[in-house]
Amino acid sequence: MNASSSPVSAARPRSVAVVGAGRLGSVLARALEEAGSAVHGPLRRGDSVPVVDVALLCVPDAAIHDAAAAVRPHARLVGHVSGATGLDDVDFNIHPLQTFTGSESPAVFHGIGAAIDGRTAEARATAEGLARALGARPFRVDEAQRAGYHASASIASNLLLAVLDAAERVAGSAGIAPDDARALLAPLVHQTATNWAERGAADALTGPIARGDEGTVARQRTAVAEGNSEMLALVDALTAQTRVLAESAGGRPSSRFADPERPSSRSADPERGAERRDEGRSGTGAGDAVDRKDRA
Repeated sequence: MNASSSPVSAARPRSVAVVGAGRLGSVLARALEEAGSAVHGPLRRGDSVPVVDVALLCVPDAAIHDAAAAVRPHARLVGHVSGATGLDDVDFNIHPLQTFTGSESPAVFHGIGAAIDGRTAEARATAEGLARALGARPFRVDEAQRAGYHASASIASNLLLAVLDAAERVAGSAGIAPDDARALLAPLVHQTATNWAERGAADALTGPIARGDEGTVARQRTAVAEGNSEMLALVDALTAQTRVLAESAGGRPSSRFADPERPSSRSADPERGAERRDEGRSGTGAGDAVDRKDRA
């Protein structure tokens, strides 16, 4: 990913046909109109396409080929908004790095990233001009890097929702209603995302894995296995990756609660392992002891 620097000055197209009336197409049409372009659309299948500077395809990836062929006679340049599809059928692409419901105001584009690329300098400049007109920050993603870039975006958005759904379901097995679970967990999610954005994942990591509290981790796993067994594989995979993250933190602030004298979960001493299990059954877990020690 590279900062956009086209040899052709970025310019906002005077006229744009937005093809596709889905979530993104609807918001884009409103935003481009507010930015000063003459916007036609969002157009649906079968609508006539006027002669325009740019036709912007907001259609499913599988429909890009046919849609591009249909609008090509009417537009000087054709672009799409897909993050993963190449430029075989179009001149440029612009992928707003945001999730949309279709009801957002044009301000939703302000300050967000927008991945762009083009087959020519003019096409790239047009993509950059569109991004800047929306108030977004354009950055170039080369063809060879497109799949990796889009995978990163999917992990941060789509896959994150799978994790949050798991949290909501596990809260349900603990007797918390879905609406309440989302309301209670949302501030925690927001603060975690803020900490990650400001400091990175390793420094933002807290909780039982970060402080080496394997007794609590084991009790959590048992609770998931009993109440949400369908989530166990996901939780196990996330736990394993979080251990890797905790180990990468080393002496960073995220590991400041660790007790250097307590052996890790991979200790070969069975008596120490039994002591940790007894701590958990007594109601005074290792995490409580560490927390008291940290506060002292």
